Amino acid sequence: MFLRYNSWILVSLLSGISFIITAIEQNDVPSKVAVAGYDLRGYVAEKIQGFGYVLHLKKENDRLLAQNSRLLTKLLVAETALQRQNALLNIHAATPPAMQGFKTARVIDRTFSERENMLLVDKGRNEGIRKDMTVLTPDGLVGRVVSVSAHYASIMPLIHSDFKVSVVSAGTRTTGLVSWDGGRADMANVEHIPISSTLATGEELLTTDFSTFAIAGLPVGRVTSVMPGRLFSMVKMKPAVDFSRLDYVLLAPLNNEPEKLRMLSTPGPGKREPLTQQ
Repeated sequence: MFLRYNSWILVSLLSGISFIITAIEQNDVPSKVAVAGYDLRGYVAEKIQGFGYVLHLKKENDRLLAQNSRLLTKLLVAETALQRQNALLNIHAATPPAMQGFKTARVIDRTFSERENMLLVDKGRNEGIRKDMTVLTPDGLVGRVVSVSAHYASIMPLIHSDFKVSVVSAGTRTTGLVSWDGGRADMANVEHIPISSTLATGEELLTTDFSTFAIAGLPVGRVTSVMPGRLFSMVKMKPAVDFSRLDYVLLAPLNNEPEKLRMLSTPGPGKREPLTQQ
């Protein structure tokens, strides 16, 4: 009886194993496992390739950005050089024949404030620039040279509170003194105009022979208003030069006359020594 039961158990066990093997073969589990493995490997490989491609794109983008930056820098430098060349050609073209021998300099720095504006140009002592030279453009007076180094010169423009220059009106020949008391760069004062003067708005003002530095006949500005006071009129003038657009300037030879300067600086009866060159 024991053998009979054992035989039955053995048959059942073998049948179960056969059933399992048959089910596995029918479901093709090994193939599915293999396919899943292939899919996983392909997915991982694809991701790795994608990551490598992203790294390649980043390197390529960085290279292109650096190249574009270099090209943009070269373009800006070329455009700046072209603009400067055009500005230089324009000032030469607008310069009257009488001024063709004047030295040309480029404004390389400027300090603007409420009362003390200054300009710096790229010409100095080595290029023949001297203190008190007249600085101008074809439009008119800019200022005068106040200090010089080997390669640079500082210019005090008309829009500086210490700057003064004598002027005469082109129409009525009224003389006065131009000064600037700060604020707007497109407006200056004309002092010492008596109320009896016939000076009118719109008249052009020119430098005079009275000046100790400026050559005579340069446009300085144009009268914009005349308001009579007690003894003198309050006169406003618009400068001939647009100081916000200065690029190149001209420097005229020195107009100093030593004998004249000595006479002006020698105090006489009731005469005070001048504080500022005009």
